[in-house]
Amino acid sequence: MVAFYETYSTIQFVEFQEKLKLNEFLQPLAAKIESRKIIQPVAGLIVQPRAAQLPDFLNLTTLTNHFEILNACKTIEERIFYVLYSHKERLNKRELQRCLKNNTFASLMGDKRNLSKGLKNIYPQVTPMLKDTIFVDFLGLPQKHSEKRLQNSILENLKDFVLELGKDFLFYDKEYPLQVGNSTFKVDLLFFHRGLQCLVAIELKTGKFKPEYIGQLEFYLEALDRDVRRSNENPSIGILLCQEADRSVVEYAMSRSLSPTMIAEYKRQLIPKEVLQRSLEEFTHFLNPKNKK
Repeated sequence: MVAFYETYSTIQFVEFQEKLKLNEFLQPLAAKIESRKIIQPVAGLIVQPRAAQLPDFLNLTTLTNHFEILNACKTIEERIFYVLYSHKERLNKRELQRCLKNNTFASLMGDKRNLSKGLKNIYPQVTPMLKDTIFVDFLGLPQKHSEKRLQNSILENLKDFVLELGKDFLFYDKEYPLQVGNSTFKVDLLFFHRGLQCLVAIELKTGKFKPEYIGQLEFYLEALDRDVRRSNENPSIGILLCQEADRSVVEYAMSRSLSPTMIAEYKRQLIPKEVLQRSLEEFTHFLNPKNKK
């Protein structure tokens, strides 16, 4: 409790959370702003300085989760992110522990050069929803493995895989058949994303990313949109999950792609601190209730 107070009552933290307007996240929860009354201080009453008044936004998650965040995170940016992310995804203690272990902060707050031009145009809100690195330690894969082994391991550990992707992902089918002309093609994994209201095709590649993979994925998305997508759903998204991806090659491949696709790796990828700080501001802007009106 002492660590909790000392962490969240410093003037540096108070000023930073005010800069991000974090207390606005509490406004719609119980109409607190409307019901709050201004009380004049009584003469002689000892009033806490601003730095000693804990920010209201800390109520967005449980005290148990706060202790996990305090123990695992070193920076203000990380702590704020995990409080907001725990609230958004409704994470319990075990789920939060996994997110902390797998550095979800870095996975979601990257520079997002792995998103196609088409994905950014169709879904401008997608940046804080899709990870550029997926941690699959729970699959128990050997160093060398086939795409079939990767797919089967994901299906055997589907709950953990969905938790790693994000709770908005709903599993639809494996090797989903697409009939085009006289040929049948199969999508490795097909999901539905509740937040984006669209189908998500995931193609698995155990080797290094190659630009030609994008053409295959775009073909699948066209077939899904023409023959599978319902009228009330948004355009389908494609995710190419690779074991390794050269950042420059990915950026070149994505720069002119008009289809909503992205490249993700299933290995750890360190991201510069300044990029994370800038992305945190974008993340809080996206989640702020005022910006959704």
